[in-house]
Amino acid sequence: MKKVFCSLTLATTMFINAQTQIIAHRGFWNTDPKTSENSIKALENAQKLKVYGAEFDIHMTKDGKLVINHDEHHGTMEISKTNFSDLRKLKLSNGEKLPTLKDYLKQGKKDASVKLIIEIKPTKSKERENEMVTKVLKTVKELGFDNQSDYISFSLNICKEIKKQNPSAKVQYLEGNLSPKQIKAEGLDGLDYHYSVFEKNPTWISEANALGLITNSWTVNDINVYEELKNQRINFITTNIPDQLKDK
Repeated sequence: MKKVFCSLTLATTMFINAQTQIIAHRGFWNTDPKTSENSIKALENAQKLKVYGAEFDIHMTKDGKLVINHDEHHGTMEISKTNFSDLRKLKLSNGEKLPTLKDYLKQGKKDASVKLIIEIKPTKSKERENEMVTKVLKTVKELGFDNQSDYISFSLNICKEIKKQNPSAKVQYLEGNLSPKQIKAEGLDGLDYHYSVFEKNPTWISEANALGLITNSWTVNDINVYEELKNQRINFITTNIPDQLKDK
């Protein structure tokens, strides 16, 4: 009986692990009414929805502050060339102040079941990218989020620098130009590619799974695309419609 129980437990664990999990892209902002992308409210919505995780984007201001925003600009201001105090004066469309990484992590702490998928945006110099990585990792560690945070970036340098500074961090590459074998050779944990990349390379998900890599795809807002990727046993889907896909 004990052997049967253990076998059932193992089978259940394998089944759960095989399920495609949902990540809310820039939080769950696509609500009714909509809220601002990458806002604290969007993260709170993702937490209430009980999805696997919420993805968000980090830039660094001229004076070295880490802020949450997708674009290089906040309004007409280029974030990397503007001091934090000036950026903070311009509110988001939902009335919130531009959030800092600390602001976001403090909201994240309210629900430890929701992973925070941290995208560190590329910058114009390797030195500045490395500085961002150091500051992000320090902040995450200080606030006790090492086990609740994963990392993604379009910059291979950023991805490798994260692994250099914190080898236990889970890091996925976004650009889409490296095969699973190349990702493995670079020492990264996975590939997080636009779904069109997987359509052009239909064996990459199975190859990545065989290599023990994490597989994710963005930004999947079509149920048919989702079903196709799910059938290929992709680990994660990043989407603007997490409410529609989470129970599929």
